[in-house]
Amino acid sequence: MTVLKNLEQELSRFRLRVLAAAVFVLFCFGLLVARLVYLQVLQHDNLAERAENNRVTVVPIVPNRGLIKDRNGIVLASNYSAYTLEITPSKAGNLEATIDALSQVVEIQARDRRRFKRLMDESKSFESLPIRTKLSDEEVARFTAQRFRFPGVEIKARLFRHYPLGEVGSHLIGYIGRINQAEKKAMDEWDEEDIANYRGTEYIGKLGLEQAYERELHGITGFEQVETSAGGRAVRRLAHKPPTPGNTLVLSIDIRLQALVEELYKDRRGALVALDPRNGEVLAFVSKPTFDPNLFVDGIDVENWRELNENPDKPLLNRALRGTYPPGSTYKPLMAMAALTSGKRAPGTVIMDNLTFNFGGRTFGSPETDRPGPKDMRLAIVGSSNVYFYTLANEMGVDLIHDELAPFGLGERTGIDLQGEVTGDLPSTDWKRKKFRRPEQQKWYAGETISLGIGQGYNNFTMLQLAQAYAVLASGGQRFRPRLVREIEDVVRHERRHISSDALSPLPLRPQDVTVIRDAMFGVTQEGTSRLVFAGAPYTSGGKTGTAQAVGLRAGEKYKDVKTDERKRDHSLYVAFAPAQQPTIALALIVENAGWGSAAAAPIARRVFDFVLASQLPSEEDIALTQQGRSMAPIGAPRPISALALPGMAASAPPPAAASAPSAAASAASGVRP
Repeated sequence: MTVLKNLEQELSRFRLRVLAAAVFVLFCFGLLVARLVYLQVLQHDNLAERAENNRVTVVPIVPNRGLIKDRNGIVLASNYSAYTLEITPSKAGNLEATIDALSQVVEIQARDRRRFKRLMDESKSFESLPIRTKLSDEEVARFTAQRFRFPGVEIKARLFRHYPLGEVGSHLIGYIGRINQAEKKAMDEWDEEDIANYRGTEYIGKLGLEQAYERELHGITGFEQVETSAGGRAVRRLAHKPPTPGNTLVLSIDIRLQALVEELYKDRRGALVALDPRNGEVLAFVSKPTFDPNLFVDGIDVENWRELNENPDKPLLNRALRGTYPPGSTYKPLMAMAALTSGKRAPGTVIMDNLTFNFGGRTFGSPETDRPGPKDMRLAIVGSSNVYFYTLANEMGVDLIHDELAPFGLGERTGIDLQGEVTGDLPSTDWKRKKFRRPEQQKWYAGETISLGIGQGYNNFTMLQLAQAYAVLASGGQRFRPRLVREIEDVVRHERRHISSDALSPLPLRPQDVTVIRDAMFGVTQEGTSRLVFAGAPYTSGGKTGTAQAVGLRAGEKYKDVKTDERKRDHSLYVAFAPAQQPTIALALIVENAGWGSAAAAPIARRVFDFVLASQLPSEEDIALTQQGRSMAPIGAPRPISALALPGMAASAPPPAAASAPSAAASAASGVRP
């Protein structure tokens, strides 16, 4: 049977469908037009800026870090260019597979892998991290030929910090290292301008002057505007602002003197600080043993870190800044000055020294070398009488001792231009209340005062504090804040800014009192404990030897019972200034566990004075004996200072003017102008 269709009805349905389709098409077209208007008109400025940002990349250019030089222009910290192989973890895919494949192209050792893993733990995945540093030209060429195999891996030209003298002066110079997470968090608190200046910077000063003068050494970051392709490759440079190199630090340190003192210590532990009492400049700042700061520049490996950190000699400890010691008999001239200024004792007051002093049922003794008899102030200092100063401490009391000696800088930070200085301990009744927690420990007992008079008990000071105290005494009361940096040189403007040590208010010392102490300390070098050491010196000097207990002795225990253990032996100390009447140098030094001050410490002081005041370098034979603690007055023919060979430098070579410029390739990559 044939079914007849209703054509009119079918046409009507078709027209409705066509109309619905047309409306839908028009609606979609309207949406496209609306979106186009939104993007092209309403969002034009914003999207144009984003497109420009995608096309143009602003790359920070890290400035060349400033140099560090000694007072004679010898470079102590410089820069050199080298290539590094770096991986961006977020772009590299399987890291282990990538590193394994890279090791077939360039040498990658186990320590490189460990350092890379540590850097990953401290950094973010989108940061570029070095897997190998200081690539040779051959290694650079091999990788470049196969670069297509390694996405997220690239070679960069970077500047590396270099310490050409190695271990010499390492504690005062310090070192730089990669910025860690704690430092990044601290940097978030900086001003926006400072944060911007550190964009692109990966290394920062970690210790010593590198840390203390970070802002001066860093310089001002530059930038490049680079047009990039869709693949992120640079096409052309649109704009360029060169970085401003960091300033050069010129130190008050004489690095040849520093090197001589470190050589005289050799393998022994200790510290020496020498100051100019006329202005507070530091001439030598020695802590032994030392370390090689170059180990830290691109990340120290586990083996070297363990060797330094677990070494019982603690080479990472800055003993001149953070090592505190009982001053021993070097404290006695300061005690005498306190007695004079307080009026507790006159220079001519005579005390009968019977070699023992009884107090509170306890007997305080004297060393075997002491001699009995009546002693005034001068004889007590020259002969280092314990009994004289036991009685003086008892008469003065702990609080008066504290109040008289605190102005000399003992028991407080000197304010030297280094971070991490400790306070030491100049005891008082108030100090003890704050020092200890238990009530029975907080009480001050009269018997504790006695040993303070000879520099024992709770007395603990750094060599920096002792050197400053004797610089104040030697100058007749003039006080300065010790300073290591004497000038800051702007390498762009070629201008030098002199950094003066802060002059503090002078102590009102009476000239006649200063003369008494100076003359007594001069007597120490002529007829006292250091007379053999300073025999024949072409200058006059004042000094005082000291021997301080490293460990306390139990009841009935003799020193000879503990001296077989090298680390329990007494410390050897010496404080001095020269010339005696118009001092230009004052120093304090300690040789740990070396015994008598006249045997180990005083001979080093003599050679320092010979170097500074007479321009004499000891003979090689004399240096060898001093290193063993077996020298007195110098032996052999003295040599000119130019005969001292610094590491990597000929003995008579003139000081280098500046570090060499990096290669053009490294300069372009690192923003350093060749």
